[in-house]
Amino acid sequence: MGVADHTHRRPDLRRSVELFRAFKVEQTDPARFYGLLARDTVAQVSQWTALTGQRVLDVGGGPGYFADAFEAAGASYAGLEPDAGELTAAGITGQNTLRGSGLALPIADASVDVAFSSNVLEHVPAPRVMADEMVRVTRRGGLIYLSWTPWLSPWGGHETSPWHYLGGDRAANRYAEKMGHRPKNDFGTSLFACPISEMLDWTREAEQAGRVRRVAVLPRYHPWWAHWVITVPGLREVVSWNAVIVLEKR
Repeated sequence: MGVADHTHRRPDLRRSVELFRAFKVEQTDPARFYGLLARDTVAQVSQWTALTGQRVLDVGGGPGYFADAFEAAGASYAGLEPDAGELTAAGITGQNTLRGSGLALPIADASVDVAFSSNVLEHVPAPRVMADEMVRVTRRGGLIYLSWTPWLSPWGGHETSPWHYLGGDRAANRYAEKMGHRPKNDFGTSLFACPISEMLDWTREAEQAGRVRRVAVLPRYHPWWAHWVITVPGLREVVSWNAVIVLEKR
């Protein structure tokens, strides 16, 4: 990895409150939330690797909110998105975006410096396969950044929350009856349970195989003094809200 930018401020309570306030308008003002999240996340990634001149692959990049933030940091950005509708959802038509599946990346081995994914693992039926693919396309010494919403977190059911605590199918059916259409994040089709424990098991296996080195595991939106929650089995699944695993390719 390149020389990291250690000038990034320590994640404090003020940052958490700003992100939460923006999250409350995610549906009505997505540009506000995702723009803020993109800038915050790129600054976070810069703690572990210098982005200037780096080739970044954003798996599940959607409408491109992260593109501007990565490019502003000096990175060469490419996004990958399976859903054509997502590519134009924000009126952004990025030229450096591919259509493809995170489960079979149309990218050569060891061809990117940073493999990045924000809130995608819970939308694929085989998150371990996607994580394996991200490791495959990353060069030796490069960075893999995985962030997702655990199923048991308060937002685990996405727009069907908090009814997902009574079961994903029940929550999706309740939403359909109330709204007159299936939820965008429909359990078993476009939304799946992805526990933190499962991805930590995958991480340990990848480390033992000599494929990666664990760099960080943390709750994405929490202030630094609350990062300990990610270390407590069971508790972390509920209170982490969003989990991050950062790896170095070996």
